[in-house]
Amino acid sequence: MPRSLIAVSLFALMSAPQVAFAQMDHAHHMAPAAATQDAELKAFFEKFDADQLARSPLSKSYRGIKDADYGKWDDFTDAAEAKDHAADMAALKEMRKRFDPAKLSPESRLSYRLFEKVRARSDANFNYRGYGYVYDQMNGAQSELPAFLINIHRVDTKADAEAYVSRLQGMGTGIRQATEQSKARAAKGILPPKWVYPYVIADAKNVVSGFPFTKIATEAPLYADLKAKVTKLDIPQAEKDALIQAGADALLTSVKPAYAELVTEMERQEKLAGTDDGIWRFKDGAGYYAQLLKNYTTTDMTPDQVHQLGLDQVARIHGEMREIIKKTGFQGDLPAFFKFMREDKRFYAPNTEEGRALYLSETEKARDAVTALLPQYFGILPKAPLTVKRVEAFREKSAGKAFYQGPSPDGSRPGTYYANLYDMADMPLTEVEALFYHEGLPGHHLQRTIQTELTEMPPFRRFGGFTAYTEGWGLYSEKLAKDMGLYTDPYRDFGRLQLELHRAIRLVVDSGLHHKRWTREQAIKYVEDNSADAPGGIVKAIERYIIYPGQATAYMVGRLKISALRDKAQAALGDKFDMRGFHDVVLKDGPVPLDVLEEQVDAWIASKKS
Repeated sequence: MPRSLIAVSLFALMSAPQVAFAQMDHAHHMAPAAATQDAELKAFFEKFDADQLARSPLSKSYRGIKDADYGKWDDFTDAAEAKDHAADMAALKEMRKRFDPAKLSPESRLSYRLFEKVRARSDANFNYRGYGYVYDQMNGAQSELPAFLINIHRVDTKADAEAYVSRLQGMGTGIRQATEQSKARAAKGILPPKWVYPYVIADAKNVVSGFPFTKIATEAPLYADLKAKVTKLDIPQAEKDALIQAGADALLTSVKPAYAELVTEMERQEKLAGTDDGIWRFKDGAGYYAQLLKNYTTTDMTPDQVHQLGLDQVARIHGEMREIIKKTGFQGDLPAFFKFMREDKRFYAPNTEEGRALYLSETEKARDAVTALLPQYFGILPKAPLTVKRVEAFREKSAGKAFYQGPSPDGSRPGTYYANLYDMADMPLTEVEALFYHEGLPGHHLQRTIQTELTEMPPFRRFGGFTAYTEGWGLYSEKLAKDMGLYTDPYRDFGRLQLELHRAIRLVVDSGLHHKRWTREQAIKYVEDNSADAPGGIVKAIERYIIYPGQATAYMVGRLKISALRDKAQAALGDKFDMRGFHDVVLKDGPVPLDVLEEQVDAWIASKKS
C-alpha cells in the first residue's frame, strides 16, 4: 500500500508472453461515434501507461523493455510518490472530462469503470502512505534490489552488462532514499516490532558478505551473478574482465557504504522499537486497517466480520479433515492427528541437499500430473514456460514459503515458481501438490499469463490486479485440482486442506492482531491449537501477517466468492453448465473486484440460458 522500495506495485509487475486470447469483436456492431470513442479511450490508456513507465525504469525491466533507462533505478522518495499520485488523479479527471461511458462499447465501458475503481483505491490508500514499513523481513531494498538484479535484469549483450554495472553504481542512492523514508517514518512512530530488525540486518549483511567485500573464496551474491552473466557473453575476455572489475568497484564504492548506513540505521531503530505487533497502535490505526481490508478484499467487510468468517471456515475445514482422518485409519482425534502430521518424519524430506532435490522432484511430478488435465478444464491455456527453483540463499531465511514471479510479456523470461527450502521442516511433503497448484498451474502461472495475453486490453488491466481476485484464484486452484481427480494420497489431500485451513486461520489471526490487539504469541498459539502447521512455518506466517496487515485476508474471501459463483452457475444452468466456459469467463477480462466478477458471471449465466 505504501510505495514499495521497488516503487512499483506487486500487481504492476505481473507479466507474461503474448498469446492471443479469443475475445468477441464488437467493433462492427458499434456506431461510428462509439468506435471513435473506443479508439480514443484506448489511446488514452496507452499514453497513461507510457507515462507511468517513463517514471519507472524497474517496471520497464519487468515488462522486458530495454531502453535508455535500463541502467537506472526508480526514484524512491516521498516526492516521487506524490508525483505519481498527482498524475493518477489528473488522468482520472481527464478521462471523465473526455469520455461518456454511455457512448462506449461494453468492453470499453468496463475499462472506464475499472480505471475509476483502481484510481479510487489508489487515492484512499494515499491517505495512509506514511504508515507502511519501508524495511521488514519480506520487503525492502536490503533484499528487493539484489533480487531484482539477479532475477529480472537480463544480460544478453555488452550494453546490458554495462547497464547492470550502472545499476550497481546507482544502488547506493536507491538504498539511501529508502533509508531516509524509513528514518522519517520512525520519527513519527511508524516502526515495525523489535523482532523484525534482526532479519533486516542479517539480509543486509548477507548481500555484502564474500568477495569483493572480503578477501575470501566465497563470492558475494551480486558479484557472482554479474560474473556468471558476463561470462556467458560472446565478447573478448578482456572486455569481460573489465566489466566484472567495474562491477566489483561499484559494489565497493556504492553498495557497501550504503548497506553500512542501512545497518547502522536499523540498529538505531531496533533500540526504539516496541514489542506490540498490531497496527492498532498507530494514530488512526483502526482507519488504516479498515482501508487495508477494503483494498485487499474489494469488499466492505468489517474487521469483526472478517474474524467471524475465519472462525466459521476453520470449523468447516476441521469437519472435512475429520473425514480424511477416517480414510487413513488413524486412531485419535483431530488434535492428535495434527501432532502426528507435524512430527512424523515420513511427511518431511531430510534437511539435506538430497532432501531439497526430492522436494523439487515431487513438485515436478505435480506439474506433470496437472498439465495433462488442463485442456479438459480451460479453453485457453498459457504458452509461457514455467520453471521451478529454490529461493536464493541470501534471502531464503526471511522470504516466504513459496511464491511466483510472472514471465516477461515478450517471452524472454519464463514464469518462475519459487520454493523456500531453507529449512525442510517447514516444507512438509504433504503440501507439495497444493502449493504448486496455487503458485503454478492452474493457479498464478495460468491466470497471470492469460491476463497479459489479453493484448487488446488496456495496459493497466493487463499488468494490474486485485488481490482478492488473484489470490482467490490461487486458492480456488488448490481445490480445483481435487475436482480434477488429483491428491490421490489421502495425506496429500489432508495437506491441501491444511493449506486451506491456513488461509482460513489468516482471517482470524490477521484481524486478531490488528483489530482485537492480539499479541504475536496469542496468534502463534491459535495456529498451533487449530492446525498441523510446522512450528517454524507458524512463526514465519504470523510474522508475515504482522508486517503485511490485511493482505492475507484476501485469499479466502476471493476463493469463497469464486466457488460460490461456480455453484450458482451450476445450479442455474444444470446440464448446460460448462466448466471450461465458466473458467474462461472468470479469466477473460483479467482481475476485477469481486462485485464486478459476480456481474460478469451473472451475465454469462443469462447468455447460456437464452
